[in-house]
Amino acid sequence: MRRSPGLTLVELLIAIGIVAVLISLGTPLLRGLLLDARMTAAVNALVHVVHLARQEAQKDLRDVVICRSIDATQCASPGNWSSGWIAFVNRDRDDPPLVDAGEPVLHAVQSQPLRSITSNRRSYVLRPYALRATNGTIVFCDDRGVAGARAVIVSYTGRPRTATRTASGGALSCPV
Repeated sequence: MRRSPGLTLVELLIAIGIVAVLISLGTPLLRGLLLDARMTAAVNALVHVVHLARQEAQKDLRDVVICRSIDATQCASPGNWSSGWIAFVNRDRDDPPLVDAGEPVLHAVQSQPLRSITSNRRSYVLRPYALRATNGTIVFCDDRGVAGARAVIVSYTGRPRTATRTASGGALSCPV
């Protein structure tokens, strides 16, 4: 009697077992890669907006504001920035900043898939001159907490930089 081509039940069970072990070993690594990708995308989105706002302020010789936004059209009260943010030309220089008629929204970022994005400032004003932008720190936190936290630090000149520690060298903090 000839054996037909194919797998026996034992061979199939061994193959399924090996696949299950490989998946169980690879899942945490893939989760880490996914969290890293989300964090990088959110941080880069904010850095991009800061560069854009700085460039527009210098080009138009007007203040440009970056603030937390829920609806991508108006500044929101202080809180979790993971709902999104906007950059707009603040022609009347109102404080707290509001998007008034005739003030164009330059860029809007919708909600980010992170646990929290916190800022020590309500908004950031980038001025047309190299000095006296609003400085501050925006901390990005995901499910890893402090271990995976990253920050964008905006200097007085309006230049952003990313960091894994605060501007004074301390550890970043994530809300519980």
